[in-house]
Amino acid sequence: MNKTLPILAAASAALLLAAGCASLPAPQDLDREALAVIRASFRDQGIAKVDRIQQDLGQSACSSATPPSEAVAEQVMAQARAAVKWPAGGQYIGDWREGEKLAQNGRGMTWTDTSAAAKDNGGSCYNCHQISKQEISFGTIGPSLYNYGKNRGVASVTAPTAQSIIEYTWMKIYNGKTYNACSNMPRFGHLGLLDEKQMAHLMALLLDPRSPVNQ
Repeated sequence: MNKTLPILAAASAALLLAAGCASLPAPQDLDREALAVIRASFRDQGIAKVDRIQQDLGQSACSSATPPSEAVAEQVMAQARAAVKWPAGGQYIGDWREGEKLAQNGRGMTWTDTSAAAKDNGGSCYNCHQISKQEISFGTIGPSLYNYGKNRGVASVTAPTAQSIIEYTWMKIYNGKTYNACSNMPRFGHLGLLDEKQMAHLMALLLDPRSPVNQ
């Protein structure tokens, strides 16, 4: 048996592989081609417009093949925190009953919806979180929010000691990227998906000691 044939075959294969790798397009070129395909594959439909596929820094950094660098992640979070709008008159807390309705409501912003107004949207919170003990159907993409306020020592939403967690929670609802650059949470306030009153109702659901979340 000629032992040189397998060696030549292996060498030829290695050369072909190297040549193939050398001819592959750069990742940036592949990204541009993929974006072109995506843009060509979508159209405006009802309230859902093609401009939704335009990515900002946080979206592009967190949808790449590798996680964003620490510097980019910090930039994303800093931009998110700087853009937070605080509630008028410092009215952070609404009605937890209305908050529960919003948390249960998954409607809004699809092409079948006729309005993009915040008042017509739900929070769809149970899709990702456990919230109240009474609801047994919930998603687990996000952490459990059961006993959210209780576990953080909120005995009264008017107590000065509760202010820091109140402000933190408002920022997380307003824009989840304020403390997690690659958060999957909808940016309710930043994108106008919910208005101040609706977000205050969700705040009450999470923080009011009378809310079933904290029972």
